[in-house]
Amino acid sequence: MTNPAPTLGTMIRFSVLDLSPITQGSDAARSFVNTLDLARHAERWRYRRFWLAEHHGMPGIASAATAVLIGYVAGGTSTIRVGAGGIMLPNHSPLIVAEQFGTLESLYPGRIDLGLGRAPGSDQRTAQALRRNLASDPDEFPRDVQELADYFSDSPRQTVRAVPGTGLKVPLWILGSSLYGAQVAAALGLPYAFASHFAPAQMMAAISLYRREFRPSREHAKPYVMLGFNVFGADSLAEAKFRATSMEQAFVNLRSGRPSQLPPPVEGYIERLGPQERAILDQVLSCASIGTPEMVRADLRNFVQQTGADELMITSQIFDHAARLRSFEIAAEALADAAGSDA
Repeated sequence: MTNPAPTLGTMIRFSVLDLSPITQGSDAARSFVNTLDLARHAERWRYRRFWLAEHHGMPGIASAATAVLIGYVAGGTSTIRVGAGGIMLPNHSPLIVAEQFGTLESLYPGRIDLGLGRAPGSDQRTAQALRRNLASDPDEFPRDVQELADYFSDSPRQTVRAVPGTGLKVPLWILGSSLYGAQVAAALGLPYAFASHFAPAQMMAAISLYRREFRPSREHAKPYVMLGFNVFGADSLAEAKFRATSMEQAFVNLRSGRPSQLPPPVEGYIERLGPQERAILDQVLSCASIGTPEMVRADLRNFVQQTGADELMITSQIFDHAARLRSFEIAAEALADAAGSDA
């Protein structure tokens, strides 16, 4: 027997995923200013979390030093949870991650999340430059997750202690875009965040597997699913479609092996693409809303009803910062409006 899907507004939480995009002609310094400004707006709009992602060697993403940027955002906000969506654990020693996030939790108690991914967040050459062993042992990731969790426990089994870190119980999440992450999250009894905003192909299968195989843990009695969702909201459909072309260009560039800064929007971009590029965008935009406030609200409601998600992680890769803020505001208004109508 399946549980009824959460109703938009009353049960589901909304959060922000920010890649701290570097727009064409700009730089990381400006990206960080925009990231903090977005986080402050998100806090006022009552988003639950503000997450940043670890990527390396990407000309359009400024959040490589993710823990440092989390500290900057947490220090500039007051109540919103700030975290990693995620830290790519193969790049790091679990002890280093425990110390970093133990420091963040000590500075901003009760506000730090730690999402963990298995991918390196880069190409193979960049991964080698990170000086980590690239041997593909399928059991290494869950072992590292368990080691990291032990560092945060009250009575670690290991001789080495994470200082700060021990006893702080920083919430852990498993991230993924395939069935593997769902299996790990279910086996360890951890909440699961699926990257449906850019790799939706296995979303429904992963959700089903995770819920079916979930083993309750001390911290989590039942499964909890967060899904990524793209929103390109604007006050007219024409503007929303225009704004979305920045992300569309960047994604096609990435999948074509030409990662780029986030380009300015262009009219008629999709119409000029060949069938292969269109197929790429059709897949990624299957978990997206491009349109007016009314359209965004309807799309969010339909997505939640389809998936039964407990939380949505909204992302919006828009070139113009003011237009990007408006897109996130539209998603927040959709939540508030639905909460009123569902009450």
